[in-house]
Amino acid sequence: MLRAPLDSSAITAALSRYWRVSVVDLTASTQSDLVALVHQESAHAGDVIVAEYQSAGRGRLSRSFDAPKSTALLFSFYIKPQRTNDDWGWIPLIAGVSVAQTLSHFDAQVKWPNDILIRDKKVSGLIAEVVGDGIVVGIGINIAMTPSELPVSTATSLFIEGATNMTRNELLPNLLNLFERNFRDWDRGSDEIMDTYRQMSATIGREVQVHYPDGRIERDTAASISGNGELILANGAHVQAGDVLHLR
Repeated sequence: MLRAPLDSSAITAALSRYWRVSVVDLTASTQSDLVALVHQESAHAGDVIVAEYQSAGRGRLSRSFDAPKSTALLFSFYIKPQRTNDDWGWIPLIAGVSVAQTLSHFDAQVKWPNDILIRDKKVSGLIAEVVGDGIVVGIGINIAMTPSELPVSTATSLFIEGATNMTRNELLPNLLNLFERNFRDWDRGSDEIMDTYRQMSATIGREVQVHYPDGRIERDTAASISGNGELILANGAHVQAGDVLHLR
């Protein structure tokens, strides 16, 4: 069941009316496809593209994301927040919390900024790009990969974690509907999701090593998350972007 084909009708039937899903068999990248549609003014808030396979999937910092056909849930969606742009740093964190909540049966946690972990191994990652007056969020979840199909030893999949009877056709609408509720509450001014994120964080309280985009490396304890979604270190530094390694 984990590798069951994507079924547009089954997915749509379980979704709220906010979402419109397009299922494709093959694409280079759902993220690139949806970003292009936004630039062409052909996309609307709530549009989703999900693929059986993508040949040039994109992650953070221009990294690639690849998975054998039908072994991962690979999708992108477009939203238009009403809150001030200064708050948009919370969008990827809200998406991460929504993934972790959807995978709560596996005790999933969020790792700042854009990873979801099970037993300290990465099961999901995401990317968020500001495009025009909205944001395109891309998410990849390792569903049915066997150990030999995983890209690195620090990753895992729902299959490896014991899942047997779930399908992507159930997981996708559950996740999107949950994200919609979290996003709408936040967009109306509620900051409750911030507390939820901190509670589900695998990073806060850990000793971390931050690799900044400019090449700097800093080691300290992760203390909290700011109101703008930045990682706050014990020394008071606010990390806006970078790779974070959990040291212990």
